[in-house]
Amino acid sequence: MTPKRLAKIINEINNILLPTVCFGCNAQLSRGESVLCTVCRHELPLTDYTFTKENPVDLIFYGRIPIKKAASFLFFAKNGVVKNLLHHLKYKNQEQIGGFFGDWYGAILQREKMLDSVDVVVPVPLHPKKEKRRGYNQVALFAKKIAASIKAEYRDDILVRSSNTKSQTKKNRLLRWESAKADFQLNPKKQNKFKHLLLVDDVITTGATMEACATALHQLGDVTVSVLSMAVVPRG
Repeated sequence: MTPKRLAKIINEINNILLPTVCFGCNAQLSRGESVLCTVCRHELPLTDYTFTKENPVDLIFYGRIPIKKAASFLFFAKNGVVKNLLHHLKYKNQEQIGGFFGDWYGAILQREKMLDSVDVVVPVPLHPKKEKRRGYNQVALFAKKIAASIKAEYRDDILVRSSNTKSQTKKNRLLRWESAKADFQLNPKKQNKFKHLLLVDDVITTGATMEACATALHQLGDVTVSVLSMAVVPRG
């Protein structure tokens, strides 16, 4: 028996004993499905926001920080598939979900001509202690896939997070900004001459985290900053 055939048999046995389930609805995945079943995949609330036309994510940052363009892949709600997926990504050691989103959104972004000028993709950093405890930055794999899709460099050493903050989900906009503005700094040892940076995060709520990161990135000098996220909380 060849090693390839043996590996296939072992994989099929594992699927029977420990079936792979959909992270959206917990149904067993069929052959060829990954992360989500076909039903949940079709039910994902895609935003259809582009980097060509103005959209509600752009409006979040107007009058706050110079952002060339902003977009998000999905709408986030308190209940639903997107929340389940992001919960598993952040807290259940399911990093592949970020790759799944990145491959999908990256294929869409390849058609966005405005992103041709992006030379580096920067993930919002975690504090080193939190990243060590979690084992990975939940944004990293998503950002790497996006960078590969638009043929840009991926760099996770430009921004550093100086404090290990607790979740900000229950804070209002002012408190989020006050908490975030001192958190992010440029790494003085890893600065390069970039022209257009694409800042990437998991969820945009009030925009405070992105605003704080973009403020730090603008300290590089004459640069352009755009932002995108896996999901955005709809306004209003």
